[in-house]
Amino acid sequence: MWQQIFLGFTGLCAGVIISGGLAGLMIGLSIIPRYAGITHTADCILLYEDAALLGTIAGVLTYLYRLPLPIGQGGLAVFGIFSGIFLGGWILALAEMADVFPVFCRRIRFLKGLPLVIVSIALGKSIGSLLFYFLGWQ
Repeated sequence: MWQQIFLGFTGLCAGVIISGGLAGLMIGLSIIPRYAGITHTADCILLYEDAALLGTIAGVLTYLYRLPLPIGQGGLAVFGIFSGIFLGGWILALAEMADVFPVFCRRIRFLKGLPLVIVSIALGKSIGSLLFYFLGWQ
């Protein structure tokens, strides 16, 4: 019995550490502060951080214990859209941190249309997430 209590406590602590690391990475890459700045809701930054932590923990628990989410096809479509937006934000933040776009644009002498490329990447990731979740691809 003590061994199971210890393992449960250790698992809980590991989950909190990982979700804290994820939130720290999101803040370090300026994903959360950038979204707060774009939406002019910087006074709610602590709420965004708490939501990121709770979302990570909920996602881990849902995945780990295979909890069913009876949200229907409409809910699945909404989830796919939000997943695409979230993943697109991560990809663009990582690419920006690595200076991928400026180096790439200089190399191929790309002068106009960068905003269109960025929106296209975000839309492609959103559509991909929608197809993945809506069609049940595994």
